Amino acid sequence: MSLHSAADVPLLISSPNSSSERRISPSWSIAHLKSRLEPITGVPAGSQQLTLRVGSQDAVSITAADEEQATLALFPLQPYAQITVVDTRPPAARTDFSDLSSVPKYEMPTTEYETRTDSVLAWKKAQGLGRFDPNAPSIEQQKIQASEREVEERGLALSSRVRLLPVSDARRGTVSFIGLVPEIPGIGVWVGVTLDEPTGKNNGSVKGKKYFECGTNYGVFVRPERCEAGDFPALDMGDEDMEEL
Repeated sequence: MSLHSAADVPLLISSPNSSSERRISPSWSIAHLKSRLEPITGVPAGSQQLTLRVGSQDAVSITAADEEQATLALFPLQPYAQITVVDTRPPAARTDFSDLSSVPKYEMPTTEYETRTDSVLAWKKAQGLGRFDPNAPSIEQQKIQASEREVEERGLALSSRVRLLPVSDARRGTVSFIGLVPEIPGIGVWVGVTLDEPTGKNNGSVKGKKYFECGTNYGVFVRPERCEAGDFPALDMGDEDMEEL
């Protein structure tokens, strides 16, 4: 029996792990079709249950008592009709081709990668890009620049009114200093705030160095992201509230 005696028909093949377009010959037997679909779908021929759907019509089972002899010409093959492949094996016996967790992966050692001449790293070195740019700012400079941008984006400036974040902090004050404070651990710009009430930690000094003038416990240094600029009036807390603080 010739496997190509009739004109091939383009059909859509779908399965749990694949979807593709294939040309199918009506002269093929059902058994031969299943053998051709096995490497495409990953479903063994003996575990395939096939249905054919033409347009909006009900799906038709592609099956026969003798699948070695029954040909696909017995079924209404039409261009771009869909053949669905169902895996009849128990779920535990099926292979999940979308799960890559157990697939061995090759990881090139760092020392080997750094010596290659055809890598992205080698290209960056040759072009003087990224960390290989002699004029590129250091990591410390980048952090300082990032904090300076934060100050600008938040509209913080000397004498501007701010409230401290989170809002539950409830403290308000006036910006009295913006800049680096080497005495405080950490890289980046600090904002010195003169608080409306003596709920701070200092008088504008850090380890004896004066950065701005304010009363005892009226000063606090915070990062720019903890400041919200706005027209915030001073809180009227009263004597009773002051005693509670």
